[in-house]
Formats: sequence, structure tokens, C-alpha cells
Amino acid sequence: MTEDVLPGRPYSPYADRAFPTRPFFGDTHVHTALSADAGGGGTTLLPRDSYRLARGEQIVSNTGQPVKLSRPLDFYMITDHSDGMGAITDILAGAPNILADEQGKQFHEAFAQGGQMARMAAQELTKQFAQGTISPALNYQPGNPAYKRVWDDIIAAAEEFNDPGVFTTFIAYEWTSLVKGNNLHRNVIFRDGPERAGQVVPYTTTPPFGSPDPRDLWAWLENYEATTGGDVTAIPHNGNLSNGMMFALVDDFADGAPLDAAYAEQRQKWERLYEWTQMKGDGEAHPLLSPEDEFANFETWDFGNLDATERKTPEMLPGEYARSGLLRGLELESELGVNPFKFGADGATDTHTGMTTVEEENFFSKFTAYEPNPERAKNVGRTFPDGEIAYESWIYSAAGLTAVWATDNTRGAIFDAMERRETYATTGPRMTVRFFGGDFAEDALRRRDLAQVGYSGGAPMGGDLAAPAEGDAPDFLVYALRDPIGANLDRIQIIKGWIDAETGEAMEKVYDVAWGGDRAPGADGKLPPVGNTVDLSVPSWTNDIGASELGAIWTDPDFDPAESAFYYARVIEIPTPRWTAYDAVKFGVEMGPDVSMITQDRAYTSPIWYAPEN
Repeated sequence: MTEDVLPGRPYSPYADRAFPTRPFFGDTHVHTALSADAGGGGTTLLPRDSYRLARGEQIVSNTGQPVKLSRPLDFYMITDHSDGMGAITDILAGAPNILADEQGKQFHEAFAQGGQMARMAAQELTKQFAQGTISPALNYQPGNPAYKRVWDDIIAAAEEFNDPGVFTTFIAYEWTSLVKGNNLHRNVIFRDGPERAGQVVPYTTTPPFGSPDPRDLWAWLENYEATTGGDVTAIPHNGNLSNGMMFALVDDFADGAPLDAAYAEQRQKWERLYEWTQMKGDGEAHPLLSPEDEFANFETWDFGNLDATERKTPEMLPGEYARSGLLRGLELESELGVNPFKFGADGATDTHTGMTTVEEENFFSKFTAYEPNPERAKNVGRTFPDGEIAYESWIYSAAGLTAVWATDNTRGAIFDAMERRETYATTGPRMTVRFFGGDFAEDALRRRDLAQVGYSGGAPMGGDLAAPAEGDAPDFLVYALRDPIGANLDRIQIIKGWIDAETGEAMEKVYDVAWGGDRAPGADGKLPPVGNTVDLSVPSWTNDIGASELGAIWTDPDFDPAESAFYYARVIEIPTPRWTAYDAVKFGVEMGPDVSMITQDRAYTSPIWYAPEN
């Protein structure tokens, strides 16, 4: 029987389906013992150890503790620092070239003493590099045979563990730009295998081998693609330790000159994603920038720059957070014709233990010194030059992951999804989130094939919104399903940012569009809290508040077709115990009054943009 039973379309809703059907979860920012600040801090795990843990095996941590993930990850990117890659191994071993250098000899002797001396040496090593005062003998660069050897082994490890369809690994590194301690790092991710990525070594930040200027990195990326035929992208580190430089309105590498269209074009081309959340704090929003947003003060890091040599000022904040960066992008687009900050959502750990452990009850923290032990929440993380404490170690966050809507679990499919920005970031949980903008029927949510509805009627997360019919406003279809082994959902919100057509002022607004429980917005328009079932004595929570799934079709009530805008969805879980609560019970210790014990994990989708010319 060959005739169509349903003329024009197959009976099976899954036949001829070409769009992505599931999210793949992974970590795009991982350091092993090959990074100086990791190896110098006691990390012994190397790339192959990290891959084994990520794909589901049990391993032994740097401090001798057994560790395993609740579920394997789908993909993984080890991003050891470009500058000095592998040098820490020689420092610890006391290689002849290290001992012949006075600074190298001092670091070797300090690390050899172990304990507090080794931890102080690791911090000092990071500080010396951040300030550009590290000895050339310790700053391994291209041209050094040891540097090429380390890079070749990183590539070999990625190839050994790449298992298309099951567990995907990427060749990658972190370009470690620091400007007087201000963090401008980028994670460089290759779509390619060794036949192309093996033709180069990582671009570094030390002249004459490299540069700390992002424009020079983009030129290197351009040259890589032109000479190898490969494909590569860069993901900026979250900006909360950049002291305003991540989304600056001027070019700090050109004596503060205004940004130009060439800069905007290159940044949009090469930096399609941005790191919204990680262990060193959440980077979506800040309460001083978004005072009407009751969820903006989440895992906030705002003490200063990376090495605590410069304190934070309020004027720096707009150049550091994803939402303010997106708003600045709209402003610059109106001046330059191109949006330099048109980025999607990425979440990562930036772990320096070689282990991606983002679940609160399984958190092995960022550095080896903070792997599970009774005192780890009370350690001093950094101090300012005058001796004042910048932060304590309890503020490290158990975050995060990137979810990618890809057609399959392979390098090509995942990388291509990242380049089209069809991603969302989570602070750890693996909830499923869909977000589309376009024109949708009111009863679309009654259907279970929401992806078919979304792709047929609009643009997915990361895309551009077509102009609605005259007199109409765009619809947004959003849906979220809780992590199967996680907490229920509190609410879904849509955050809108736009440029006021009359004043030219950047504006923002948060809309509650779906929520669990029998609640209604109050007279102030705010939705009441979902409640709190956390029992800190266990610790645990119950899923008898919130909802297992939420969805909405929301039409922008304030739409003006003359105003450029972006929209993204934020999905928030009900309250659950934070890792500090698990430590308090497991170790029988009391936490200080300032220590956060309860969290509300969340996900952020890549935005959908609207421009009048669309």
C-alpha cells in the first residue's frame, strides 16, 4: 500500500523529523592537573581521569575519596589554561630548567613543603601570572617542546574517550587573558579532530607568542579556519571577575577608544555563547542592576577581580552580567549597526579538581583544598592587599551545565547547535526547557508535540524573531519539565530587555508566565513565594509544592514594533538544600550565620532577539 493515508503528511509524528528532539548535557569548562593553578593547588587528576568520571565511572578524587556522578554526562570539554600548560608538572618535579630559575626554585621548594605552604604557593603563582610578573622560565609557551608534547597528549586523550552517540569529547583549551587581575578568559572549542586541531598549539597571551587582546584571539581563530579548513569558537568566562571589562563600551586594548563595527562583527562571529553561571558565582543578573527582580541576588560574586587586587565598584557591574551585557548589545547595535553582545547561554563548572560535580549532595568544589572535609566551608578564599577577607570558600556554587538541543550526540551536531545558540544553561539540575518565539495558536499547549509546534510557528532559543503582522505582538511558547531525579518547578519567567524608542534608554522587565500551585499575583504584580519544604536536619525536601512540568503561551503585552528587544526564559526550582547543608549534617559541623543553606536552582535559555528591520 503506497498511497498516503493522510495526504501531505505521514501518520507517524516522528517520521521525516529533522529538528533536535532532546537536550544533551555537558561541561564546557574543566581544568585538570595540567593547569598551573590546579596542579599547584594539589590536583593530581589528569584528562583521562576526568573523562572516566564524566562518562559514569567511579574514580578516586585528588584527596583519596571515592566519587561518582549520579548519571553520566553526554559531552565534555577539558579546557586547561593556554599559558604555562603543563609547566606545573615540571615545577612540582623540580625539573632542571625550573631549578635554574630563582622564582622557579622558590615555587618548587614551597610546593615540596606541602600543606599551607603549598596552598599559598598556588595562590601566589596565580597572582604572579595575573599581574604579568611570572618568570618566563615558568610560563611555558609555543615553541617549547614540552608545550607541544602536552597539547598532543590532550588531543590524544580526547580521541581515546570520544564515543559518538554515547559520550562526546571535544579538543579545547582556555585562552587565559588577564589584565591586571581582571578576568577576560575565553574557552576555545574545536569542532575538529586531531587532523586539524593537531596542526596548531593553543594561542597564549604572552607576546611575542600571543596577546591578551581578544581581537588578536579572533584573528587567530580566523587564521585557524582559513589554513586548516576547520571550525572553532570561543566562549567567554563569566564576567563577574572582570571588573567591568567583559562588556565594556570602549576598547580597553586601544586606549579606551569607542568600539567600532569591525569589533562588533568579529565578537558576534566568534563568541556565539557566553558563560552565564559557574562555580565562581552566577552571572545572569545583579540586584543593584535589577532591583525589581527578586531572584537577581543568586550566588552573587561581587567582591573584586580574579586575584582580589582591586575591589568592585557599582560602576563596574553593568560590564559584568549577562542581562546587562545583552542590553548593552542592543545599545551598541543602534550605534554600530551590529550587536557585539548577541550571545546565547552556556553553563559550566570551571572546576580545577578535574571533576564535574554539580549536585549539591555530591559537590567536590572548585579546588582540591575544598574537596569534602569538615573545615572546607570556613576557608578564606582570597584576601585584599590590606588583609581584609574578600570571600570565604562557602560561597562557591555547585554549578553548572550547558544543555544543547542537538540532532545527535556527536561533535558536529553539538558544535553546530552551540553556534546557532540553541542552548540553555543550568545551575546543575537537568531540567528540560523549550523556548520559541513566533505566532502560536492559543490551544498549542494542549499538544504534546511542542517542538513540532515551535519549529513550525517560530524561532527557537538563540534565534531571531520575525516581525508579527501589523497590529499584532509576538507569542512565546515556553515549556519546562523538572529533572527526573530533582526538584519540582516553582515558576517560569520571561525576561525582556529593550531600547525605548523615545528615550533611547535600556529597559528590562521580568514576567511570571507559568507557576506551580494555587497562587495568583498580588496587587504589586508579584507572584507569592512557592513555599519551602526543606528539612535541614536531614537534609531533604519534598515535591508536594511546585509542579513537575510547566508551560505557557505568552504574548508580549508591551510590544512596540519600533523597539529592538531580546527575550529569554528563566526556569526556577522550588527551594532545596545547598551543599553547605549537606556538609553540616555529614560532618556534624555548625555553619556561620552568613552561610547560605538553601538554594533555588534554575535554568536560563539563550535569548530570542527582535529587531524592527526583521
